[in-house]
Amino acid sequence: MIEPSNCRILLVDDEEGIRFTLGDLLRKEGYLVDVAAGHVDAIVCLQAAQYDLAFVDIMLAGDSGIDVLHDVKVISPATAVVMFTARPEVNTAAEAVRLGAFDYITKPVQPKILRSVSRLALTAKKMRDERERYRVNMDAIFRTVSDSIIMVDKEGCLEQFNAAAGNLCGYTNDMIGRKVSEIDAAGGGEYCAALMETVRTNTPKELRRFEYIMPDGNACTVSIKFTPINEADCSVIGAVAVIRDESPLVELEQSLKKRGQFHEIIGISDTMQRVYSLIEALADVRTTVLINGESGTGKELVAAALHHAGGRTKEPFVKVNCSALSESLLESELFGHVRGAFTGAVADKVGRFQKAHRGTLFLDEIGDISPAIQMRLLRVLQESEFERVGESTPIKVDVRIIAATNQNLATLVTQGKFRQDLFYRLNVIRMELPSLRERRDDIALLAGHFKHKFNRKFSKNIRALSDEVLKLFCTHTWPGNVRELEHAMEHAAVLCRTDIITIQNLPQDLVDSVHGITSAPKPASNLSLDQALAMSDGNITRAANLLGVSRPTVYRHLKEKEDKNHHSNSQDIL
Repeated sequence: MIEPSNCRILLVDDEEGIRFTLGDLLRKEGYLVDVAAGHVDAIVCLQAAQYDLAFVDIMLAGDSGIDVLHDVKVISPATAVVMFTARPEVNTAAEAVRLGAFDYITKPVQPKILRSVSRLALTAKKMRDERERYRVNMDAIFRTVSDSIIMVDKEGCLEQFNAAAGNLCGYTNDMIGRKVSEIDAAGGGEYCAALMETVRTNTPKELRRFEYIMPDGNACTVSIKFTPINEADCSVIGAVAVIRDESPLVELEQSLKKRGQFHEIIGISDTMQRVYSLIEALADVRTTVLINGESGTGKELVAAALHHAGGRTKEPFVKVNCSALSESLLESELFGHVRGAFTGAVADKVGRFQKAHRGTLFLDEIGDISPAIQMRLLRVLQESEFERVGESTPIKVDVRIIAATNQNLATLVTQGKFRQDLFYRLNVIRMELPSLRERRDDIALLAGHFKHKFNRKFSKNIRALSDEVLKLFCTHTWPGNVRELEHAMEHAAVLCRTDIITIQNLPQDLVDSVHGITSAPKPASNLSLDQALAMSDGNITRAANLLGVSRPTVYRHLKEKEDKNHHSNSQDIL
């Protein structure tokens, strides 16, 4: 409701009678009224007070009301302007409306029309002022929120956005009024569809962890909440989208997740986290590293991680299993030989040390090398040079040595089986790898990793491991460590015919080695003895488990079957 006493009106006309008559009429309506006889007087008034409405005669003595209209829009843009014209058929009146006038009134001015147009113009101004205050408030809110905020009308046209949305979506002010679906056609198809669904259904909607393609072609991960905008009668007039860029959070989660897999090493336990940290600390250090650990704990994977995590990653990573070769063959493999150096040396051979130049040489099972090889290896570590077998010319190499063993080298030293000086050279930094018994928190993660690996290898679709299998895995002592677990999972993947690995799919010796597990599920009772024996490859214990009976029962049935067959054969002979 318009309160006339709060409204100030400027009346500009060069006829004093009109100024007096219309001014008096408006004052009786309760408005505050100032009058001006021409353009100059009007400018003085506009500079001295704020007007809600101005009535301006198009034809002023020696001047044009259009010029006054122009100045009103410059000095006081919020002021509504109504033009007086004695000739409405002239284009000047229409031009005035085009330039921003609210309306025009023909002369002579009728009091009823003056009062009506005044109310309409002031009501329209009030609505514009409220919209402007709303816009200013929204701008303030938009500026203070770090998330991207986008507002559209019910047609999906862009109405407003904040700086964050401009940066994320590439919006500019000249895009206001265009359909968002046209602006974001390349990267936000799903986002635009959800936005319009919110408008159509008048229901909030959310997209979680949605990949949005930015204008520069890069992708980011965002979560978006869509909320409809309603009138007082609950009709939808648009929607607001609040977009939160979760890329940093996703990157952090991925970083934390990667600590469960460091290079090719799998494990989330505290012991493995310490291993990861030590690898990172030693990656760019040239110092020799000795890796101790039981068989199957992943010593080769750790050596590879030490190489690839450091500055030598682009250089060769050369491996030698020292226990797999005789002394003469190992010497030739490590240092190479020249043609004719020994019987069978028909050509020159480049050794592993030379192949690993500027890279890393991994000596696995270092505790098994002979005293002669120990001596030659010590010289390489001390002088960074060696001679090929059958040659006296030294060859300089830049090689980082990583050695591994499942033996206690210090004990071998005391037993005279390993050179003490070589032990000190190798034992500069020692890494102790935990057994699988010491990192049971990793068993389920490792089993899942191998499940995915063998799904790919055997084209299977194994979804999970049964609770009984996981319980057995967590109870087993794993003398073969991760390698044993991998072999058990490969065996199970081959035998598994459903999407869940069960006890029946595991190697029988693994099941037999675990005491206290009595929850092995009994298969369907409709299996015959022959079927059970076929499924268990003739293993009586496993056949009994499949049938859900004891071993003596299986033996009894076999004996009965044998006696029956023998009796049948005797009758055939007779």
